[in-house]
Amino acid sequence: MSTFAPRPVPVALIGLGGVGKAILSQLLSPPLNSRFNLILIANSRQSISLPLPAAPITPTNFSPILEQHGNPLDVASILSLLSNHPDAPGIFIDSTGSDLIPSIYPQILAMGINIVTPNKKAASSSLSLWDDVISKTYPNTPTMYYGESTVGAGLPILSTLKDLVATGDEIEKIEGVFSGTLSYIFNEFSKVEGGDVKFSQVVQIAKDKGYTEPDPRDDLSGTDVARKLTILSRLIPTSPALPEGYASVPTQSLVPDVLSNASTKEEYLERLAEGDDYFDKIREEARKEGQVVRYVGVIDLKQGKVECKLGKYPTDHAFATALKGSDNIISFTTQRYSPRPLVIQGAGAGADVTAMGVTSDLVKIHERLTTRA
Repeated sequence: MSTFAPRPVPVALIGLGGVGKAILSQLLSPPLNSRFNLILIANSRQSISLPLPAAPITPTNFSPILEQHGNPLDVASILSLLSNHPDAPGIFIDSTGSDLIPSIYPQILAMGINIVTPNKKAASSSLSLWDDVISKTYPNTPTMYYGESTVGAGLPILSTLKDLVATGDEIEKIEGVFSGTLSYIFNEFSKVEGGDVKFSQVVQIAKDKGYTEPDPRDDLSGTDVARKLTILSRLIPTSPALPEGYASVPTQSLVPDVLSNASTKEEYLERLAEGDDYFDKIREEARKEGQVVRYVGVIDLKQGKVECKLGKYPTDHAFATALKGSDNIISFTTQRYSPRPLVIQGAGAGADVTAMGVTSDLVKIHERLTTRA
């Protein structure tokens, strides 16, 4: 019989941008505030230990409090605080876009500190770093690493794949629209009912709506999709090794040759219309074949391929008809789910749903830490 220990698990949250702020809000609200003890928050420059003697921290007051009373960010001190806490083991939430912090995940785990993160860097960079992370986690050690929100925000993509593999299913193919930004762009540019909107217009609208990075080429490069494919691939025992992570994934860029010499984002945006002919031809070719264009990521185990590319799909295909706005859609074709694949679809971007992916991972760790046989 199991008993539920009452102690809240200590948590430190690093990174207070849009997603970090949403994580903070969820941690401070029921039911999570009874399960977790938020002992520290930090942005890229400063940190502050909690609770505060004067007034409780909130999602609306944390920024001025950090500015006035925060200490210079010192990751080593934060890790020491977590590892030496009387209710340890605790959880380190990395909600940054940092390259440095993921590089020390193995050391953090070796200190007995669990990690939850939406940061893709550790799981999608070199295989040597990823192997080092995994070697420091359960079942090799008592510590845990969770990164559900690194793919599909709050959608249960990684957990579904883990369950398929763990129960002995054979993965044959994973295919999907993994980028909320590129989903929106191609849902608007290449519609089932047709249309002649220019690619440059759609990209500009997406940027104005805040769907793209400040430099849209960061989205159009396909790198984000390549990172997500790497993360998924590493959960499949028979998948290609990808020694350099996302850099090992063949990735089609959506920056046409005519714009490849744009030296700044300002120049690129000013000249964006120069690439319209290139995309018009791709759309028209697909239209003549009764298809639409989508930017997809594919892991094909039968062919031994992992790739990011523009794909053409019939107008009655789920990738053509089911997607709205910036949704993600991912299909799993397996020995069990064949010929009809298992499909997961929904919001693949947004602070609140991404934060939910993080906090659901926190709950998984909490259950394992506080439930005793």
